[in-house]
Amino acid sequence: MSKLVRDRSLGIVLLVVFLASWGLQGWTGWHEFEAQQTEHGQTAAFWGQSGYIWAFLQATMENWQSEFLQLLTFVVLTSFLIWRGSPESREGQDEMMETLKRIEARLDATERDTPAATR
Repeated sequence: MSKLVRDRSLGIVLLVVFLASWGLQGWTGWHEFEAQQTEHGQTAAFWGQSGYIWAFLQATMENWQSEFLQLLTFVVLTSFLIWRGSPESREGQDEMMETLKRIEARLDATERDTPAATR
């Protein structure tokens, strides 16, 4: 396996999945558009003023808009709000640091109490 594929495998897989799903959306959307045009007695065209490209771009932008808004909302809210006990919560990190300090203090005390000959 080449170094490029190994080092970038996640990005490559996500790109392939994205392109495959986008292509599938286009293909199924075209068939739906073609059926609607036939139902109305019109010829389905990809380009042009009433072509499929506009319906495809609209569906794509609606999907992307909802996903980006969802991700943006999640990122912004999680930067200001907490969920007590979650790994991302600062409170959980503070508690862990306090626990580590107590453990280190006990280890230091144990080390001081242990005779040098047994260490």
